[in-house]
Amino acid sequence: MERKKVVRVNEVMKKSFDMVDGLATISEALVEMSHVENKSLIVDKRHKDDEFGILLISDIARLVLAKGRAPERVNVYEIMSKPIITVDPEMDIRYCARLFERFNLSRAPVVDGRKVIGIVSFTDMVLKGMCKISDSCKRD
Repeated sequence: MERKKVVRVNEVMKKSFDMVDGLATISEALVEMSHVENKSLIVDKRHKDDEFGILLISDIARLVLAKGRAPERVNVYEIMSKPIITVDPEMDIRYCARLFERFNLSRAPVVDGRKVIGIVSFTDMVLKGMCKISDSCKRD
């Protein structure tokens, strides 16, 4: 019986991400956002006993843009999600996908030793991970 290939989160995650302070305004956060393809910002801890947060582009659209709020008058902490579910870099992407489904996530920070080392999304798992599992995406 052939054993299925295990693809780990650290093989498919994006290593580039943007981190922002929770006290920043939405305008400031968007200016600092250099990795637009991630569609999210990790909100940094304020102290060692704090937890990471996350701000999604969809949060900004729903809670600032759609409500006609001025982005220069809304702070990140007002609309971010915190605490957040994080993912271990050694997790099998099959379990990560199940975790995302169970908790209705689209992306999550990858944390190793209480430090964010990347971000993973359903898109990363499908486009990068499925190809590694099945070898069906090989180009001639």
